[in-house]
Order: sequence, then C-alpha cells, then structure tokens
Amino acid sequence: MHCENPVLKGFHPDPSMLRVGNDYFIAVSTFEWFPGVRIYHSTNLMNWEYLTAPLDDVDKAELAGCCASDGIWAPHISHDGSYFYLIYTVVHGARENPVMDVSNYLIKAKDIRGKWSKPVYLNSSGFDPSIFHEEDGSKWIVNMEWNYQKVCCGEHPFTGILLQEYNSERAELVGNPVKIFQGTTIGSTEGPQIFKKKGYYYLVSAEGGTGWFHAVTVARSRSLTGPYEVHPQNPVLSSWGGTRERRLVQEEKREIGIENCYLKKAGHGCFCEAADGRWFLSHLCARTIPGTEYCPMGRETAIQEIVWRNDWPYLKNGTYIPENSFEGMGGAINEQEKRVVYSFQEEEFLRDFQTLRKPWNKLGMTIKEKQGCIRIYGRESVYSRFDQALIARRQSSLKFQAEATFTFRPKSFQHSAGLIYRYDEKNQYYAFVSYDEEKAVATINLITVISGKTAWIAQNEIHAEKYCIQLKVSDNRTAFSYVEDGVIKDLGEPLRTEVLSDDYADGFTGAFVGMAVCDLQKHSEYADFEAFVYEEL
Repeated sequence: MHCENPVLKGFHPDPSMLRVGNDYFIAVSTFEWFPGVRIYHSTNLMNWEYLTAPLDDVDKAELAGCCASDGIWAPHISHDGSYFYLIYTVVHGARENPVMDVSNYLIKAKDIRGKWSKPVYLNSSGFDPSIFHEEDGSKWIVNMEWNYQKVCCGEHPFTGILLQEYNSERAELVGNPVKIFQGTTIGSTEGPQIFKKKGYYYLVSAEGGTGWFHAVTVARSRSLTGPYEVHPQNPVLSSWGGTRERRLVQEEKREIGIENCYLKKAGHGCFCEAADGRWFLSHLCARTIPGTEYCPMGRETAIQEIVWRNDWPYLKNGTYIPENSFEGMGGAINEQEKRVVYSFQEEEFLRDFQTLRKPWNKLGMTIKEKQGCIRIYGRESVYSRFDQALIARRQSSLKFQAEATFTFRPKSFQHSAGLIYRYDEKNQYYAFVSYDEEKAVATINLITVISGKTAWIAQNEIHAEKYCIQLKVSDNRTAFSYVEDGVIKDLGEPLRTEVLSDDYADGFTGAFVGMAVCDLQKHSEYADFEAFVYEEL
C-alpha cells in the first residue's frame, strides 16, 4: 500500500524516527509552542497518531520570553533496550547575536508516555544533540559545534560535529569532546546522529541550511571516533538539483527555480530499520503555495524507502530527490477527517492544540467553569512573548477554513476575543470582538501585523448575543468573515497567506489558527468558546 507524503502535515520539523518491536515513533521540534516535543506513533509507518509531548512542564523547558523560532529544537529519540531517551535543545536568542545561548538536556522513561525523568544538563557547545548507544553499553552524545567568533569575522560558524561520552551512573558527560567530522563543502553541518550496521558507524547530518538547499549527508567509519568517509554520491537526500558551490547557489536558484520536485527543502534525516528488514529515512520537507516560494505550513515530515549497496544507503528511486509516496508496512491507510469540530467537554482537543511558551492551564484557560466550553481569560496582547491567552492548531492544508463560535461581553477597547491566524508575533492576522466606548457598542475588528507593522483593516459595529468568526484560506488568498443575524459578512479585504510562512517571516515554525483573548486592564475578562471548526478544502 502506497502512502502519500508528507505523513505528518503542517509544522512537524526535524523528525527523529525510532522502532521498538513493531511500534514506530517520530519526535518533532516544537520551538516556542507548548508542550514541547510532539511524539507520534504508528504500527505501519502510514497511519500516525499523536501520542504524547514529554516536555509538559516548565521544569523541563523554560520558554517564557523566548523569541519566535527559539525554544525546543531538533529532538532525538532512542531506546537502549530498557529506557526511552529524549535529547533536546532549549534555545534562547538564536539569531539575535553571534553567540547562541543553547542548553542541551537528556530525559528518559521506561514508558514513552511517561513518567519522564528530570532533565540532565549536558552542554551548550552547539545544538541538535543526539545519543548513540554502543553495543558495549557505553553511551555517546554528538552535537554540532557553533563558533560565534566565526560570525564576528564574517566566516561560517558551523565548525563540525563533537562526540563525548555520557556516564549514565553519574548522569553527566565525561572526558573531553572530540571533533569527529568537519562536514562537507555543502556546509552548515548540523543535526548529527550515529547508528551502527555491519561493523560500520554511520554518521548522518543535515547540511545546506534548513531551506531550499537542505540535504542529508552520510559518512561512515569502522571506528566511532573516525575518520569518517563521505558517501560516494553525497548528498543522500535533497530537493535541490543544482550546484553545491555556496557562492553560486543563490544565482543558480534564480535561473533554474525550485520546481524540480513537489517536496521542497528535504533534509534533516533519521534512518530506521523496519520490522520486515527494509530501511526507511524520515526527513523534513516543505510545500509551497503554487507559483510562489512561500511555505505557510512550515517544515513537515516525510518518509523515503532506503536500499543498501556496498554498505551505503541510497534512496530506493536511485536518485537523491524525495518521492511523493512510499510503500508502507501493509494494512489500510486510515482516512483523515477533512472536517473536525472541536468541542470542549474533555481535554481531547489538546491532541491538536498548543499554547505559546506555557501550559494552557497556566494561561487562564479552563473547561471546568462552563459546561462544553473552553473559558479563556484575557492576558497580554498578541505581541507578547510572555503571557498570551492563545491556543491554536497547525495549518495542515493549503486550502482550509476555520470557524470560532463564542460568547464575550467586552467592556473596554482593551478587551478583545476572537479568531487568530498567525505565524509569530510579527506576522499575524487577528479578527476579534472588542468595544467602542464612545458609542457604547461592541465592534468586530481585523488587524494585520506584517513584518512587525500593525494595520487596522476593518471595524464594524456588531449586535449579537453569540459571535461567529470565520476564516477561509485558498493558497495565497486569506479572507475573514463573520455572522450577524444569520448573514455571513466579509471582514475587510482578502489578505496574502504568504505573510504567514517560514520564507516571509524568516522563521522555523509554521502557520497556526486558533482562539485568542486579551484583557489589557486586569486579566479578568473572559470569552467562552463553545466550538472551533477546522476543515480542509
């Protein structure tokens, strides 16, 4: 049975794939979205269900105040026969200064659903750490090295892959780190992982930067510490079919474009042997709005089948270009519901929804105060990096519509509640109900925030006991509307979807749509959302 890529649609970057028995797991980055690190489960590589998010309290990840696209980067999940291990980076201030303030941590659990251990701090020399479990029982941490001095000198700061032993009993790194790989001429060497097969150690890394020139590089050695020999047809995977000369890639991209394949930005791979002996490679990818170079869904997760020749891995299709589909482990592919109506009787909606930087119940949200509703108490503005009462889900299709139905009694222009479609604090669209104090009437409003600049697009009086705000996205067209007296009315002119993309915002996440409430007076006013609808078109 062939399965279409991507297998995890919408913002699901940096996939780390693992098999334990007949169970497969994928862990993905979450950046500033909480809880951190989403883990999915499958038994056939085709049907993936959300399972858990281990970084579910601030003791495991302090994100308050972190910039957009900082937070939790590139998790690595593994199993040593007894414990699941999760390695991850907490990033603060990744691209504001030459120095990257990163902290790498390890947690473990007998059951992947938890309870997970308290974090063990590893190091801060770079990001994207992973752990290798050697056959003799020893454990080794690998991570990329970031040299901030190179940034100051106008040079490349990705200076290789470091290896260091981890002592489980002492719960710390021991000995000195060893640089085992400098990377290839593709550059920007990161995301290192090691696995062993037939006496070879295989070092897998991401190169080319997590954009159009992204790639999966493979090298091997008979010794864990190297030297490592690069794959004879490297890269093993990439969407870019042009030159690898860094000084020429941008010029060639302007000449030949990026339309050589459907799945763009392929890279950051993880190898996994399936139960039937076949091998697969999970990797991130992206899909553009047709006719543009904008990816509002961010980086997604896809899978490729691998074949081995002369103890080297190759894509089954004989190229390094990713396929749009692959043959899974058998069984039927579960049809995903196109239309999902979220109610708030139980916490099941949290399988799809996340909050910013803090747990949802620490941001003024509860389903216990009004039956069937999520009551959201207003907090800081939609520009805040600290305390937003906002809960949202990923955009998973280039064409979709969403709808929020709620009651709200604003008493001031400083009160607002409504539907938000956002990429980050500097790029977002917010349609909301507020209050005109001079006219003593509720208003329905639309603002845009584009590259940090706010524009007021629409403001209309509205007379309703219950509010319904709608959003329809079709490729690069975004349109808001609302319902009054049973009539659907446009709210402002159509907007550009491309604004809410990695490529416009220069970020690492993806577009989300959801509910937001602000109270800039006392954080005491609330809205009761009784339903949220998301439908792929």
